[in-house]
Amino acid sequence: MTSRAKRKGNTYELEVVKELEDHGFDAERSWGSDGRSFGDEYASDVDVRAVKDGKEYRIQCKRRKTSPNWLYFGTCDMVVYRADREETIVFMKLKDWLNDKK
Repeated sequence: MTSRAKRKGNTYELEVVKELEDHGFDAERSWGSDGRSFGDEYASDVDVRAVKDGKEYRIQCKRRKTSPNWLYFGTCDMVVYRADREETIVFMKLKDWLNDKK
């Protein structure tokens, strides 16, 4: 039997796929949440692959009960974050990113 956490993750991945498809993407969830099922031996962290206008996006889906306080947007459009000696990561609302891709 699948654990509650696994079901929660699978459900969220399918929710993201549907949202992407509703916005014109060709999207699919990787088998077993392992991107290697797409044929890329290095993509083990890819949960969803989405393609639109010839551009491919590899997506890692994370769902948590709560988010860190610094991740709440307030009046901002996005949050950028960088750990020491790492690259900057951009966090933004999915609906805003999807509307930008129209």
